[in-house]
Amino acid sequence: MTPQDLLERHGPREAMDYDVVVVGAGPAGLATAIRLKQLAAAQQREVSVVVLEKGSEPGAHILSGAVMDPRALTELLPDWRALGAPLHQPVTGDDVLMLSANGARRVPDSLLPRVLDNHGNFVISLSDLVKWLAQQAEALGVEIFPGFAAAELLFDDDGAVKGVATGHQGLGRDGTPTPAFQLGMELHGRYTVFAEGARGHLGRRLVERYGLDAGRDPQSHALGLKELWEIDPARARPGLVVHTAGWPLDRSTYGGGFLYHGAGGRVTLGLVVGLDYTNPWLSPFDEMQRWKTHPAIRAHLEGGQRIGYGARAIAAGGLLSLPRPVFPGGVLVGCDAGTLNAARIKGSHAAIKSGLLAAESLHEALSAGRHHDELDDLPARFEASWLYEELHQARNFKAWFKKGRTVGTLMTGVEHWLLPRLGVPSPPWTLHRSEPDHATLRPAADCPRIEYPKPDGVISFDRLSSVFVSNTNHAEDQPAHLTLKDASLPLALNRPTYGGPEARYCPAGVYEYVASEDGGERLQINAQNCLHCKTCDIKDPAQNIVWVAPEGGGGPNYAGM
Repeated sequence: MTPQDLLERHGPREAMDYDVVVVGAGPAGLATAIRLKQLAAAQQREVSVVVLEKGSEPGAHILSGAVMDPRALTELLPDWRALGAPLHQPVTGDDVLMLSANGARRVPDSLLPRVLDNHGNFVISLSDLVKWLAQQAEALGVEIFPGFAAAELLFDDDGAVKGVATGHQGLGRDGTPTPAFQLGMELHGRYTVFAEGARGHLGRRLVERYGLDAGRDPQSHALGLKELWEIDPARARPGLVVHTAGWPLDRSTYGGGFLYHGAGGRVTLGLVVGLDYTNPWLSPFDEMQRWKTHPAIRAHLEGGQRIGYGARAIAAGGLLSLPRPVFPGGVLVGCDAGTLNAARIKGSHAAIKSGLLAAESLHEALSAGRHHDELDDLPARFEASWLYEELHQARNFKAWFKKGRTVGTLMTGVEHWLLPRLGVPSPPWTLHRSEPDHATLRPAADCPRIEYPKPDGVISFDRLSSVFVSNTNHAEDQPAHLTLKDASLPLALNRPTYGGPEARYCPAGVYEYVASEDGGERLQINAQNCLHCKTCDIKDPAQNIVWVAPEGGGGPNYAGM
């Protein structure tokens, strides 16, 4: 049954009207909502704001390292300490390690580039912070609807965005209504803010519809894999921040490791792997598992227990990949636009700041009685901000690493250590990229196979046991949210040319090639395992896999991660 059939038979959908509709209860979306309420209160005006969140609760789908720069949070809520913000563990030290297969060399503090100086920052759970931000937003009168996935864009007669529709509930696997069926609802706004995170499925459509990426470098993504551990108290070093480069990734593959000691004997750690890697035999998940076996990493974990796992794509292209953030009726904020600073390995402060800037433009438009037009002042507002200055300083970071680890490391040192000491805050040159992540894979026959060690179940683990501790759950009797444009391509292209890379780049065991009834193979999609990381939507070489929102409330639950 088609969406149109459902509406004709069960419609019309209920509609609710607001001044501003926000899609996504992450740091960017909640910052936008909070600042809108603050600005309206200062003028003794009322503004209605609703936030849709596809996770079961705010924070359920939020995953980050995370070491947080509190600058933007302080702008949003200057008294965040008194309000009980969960920033409990200040950074006490930075270790940057260059790893070989068996050794580790620490970079002297005197040679650390400015982007890796975490003095004044905090080791946090971004999931916990988002849950707290949601409480602050609700206290100001923001309505938050968790468990409702924005599934459809709505447009007015002039082609401007007028809101979104939530997904239907209670559809069976074949798309027909079950006894539990409920029609989705429409949320109309004078403006709609898209804050879905990296590779947002609605944000992506908006970029394509309005040509928002015209003249920009292609967005570049990485996959961040993360685990949460409770460690031996004797090994705890609260506030220690460790970053690694080198092993196990080869010199042509962008990425590195992180390990952060939080409060209470907890450690968050993981590996970031650029999705522009070229060898289709590479498995980011297995690279992380063997990274943990390095003596320099194992030393933090022995005697501990893994209690959480997750994975999420990261928008790492930087300033030169940012699309135009505004279009008729709406705005992209945070990682839906791509404001993360990959050089600093930080995005939450940038997301919050982008939300603040968007809220200021929205407030002026609402005060003037406008609706469904373009927030033309926002690009200039962004270019006058400290966020633009920060991203401009780091604009070449990803482009240098496209030339390999040696060149990337050297030029990061030049641009973020040497030049600032010479009084040059931003490099006087700009590099551009032209190749998207999905186009970088080489044929499997031209690349060396990578044999990964079997997990020991103590330090290293397999995919399915990892998915289990991510608390992932989807209703099995629902339409597949991982769709193929052409069902023949996996066997016609991916398997013979690239060795079936989806079975390796997925960090959750969603894709596997299994025997078919005719004696051949078929691609099996285990959608119930999906972590919503969006890697398949990004890395598939034919761009044949399309991620769409499943029923609201499904997916991982990263509480405390």
